[in-house]
Amino acid sequence: QLAVLTSGGGTVQPGESLTLSCEARVLFLENYHVAWFRDVPGKEREGVASIDPSGDSTRYADSVKGRFIISRDNTKSTVSLQMNDLKPEDTGFYYCAADQIDYELDPTYDYWGQGTQVTVSS
Repeated sequence: QLAVLTSGGGTVQPGESLTLSCEARVLFLENYHVAWFRDVPGKEREGVASIDPSGDSTRYADSVKGRFIISRDNTKSTVSLQMNDLKPEDTGFYYCAADQIDYELDPTYDYWGQGTQVTVSS
């Protein structure tokens, strides 16, 4: 059974927005650091954004700063990734991951969602 579930992917045109959601299943997500990663063919897995358990501290990859916003609602055990001004290079398979240790944007997290495809194309 997956500890977290990822949803919200789809196909959009450049400049449009999309919001991904990460929902806890067997974790008390409010105790965990959560991060979003993406896989692009031919490239290493990239950390996109991370957030601490309180929601007060966030980090972003330079490639998405100013366009993506990570947030969390601990009352609902969810973490969202709002993606604005999407570009074709944002196309990839996106995962959320959780861990009680802060691995920042390093993909060493223990718990991973099943992932969701995001395609940005005109």
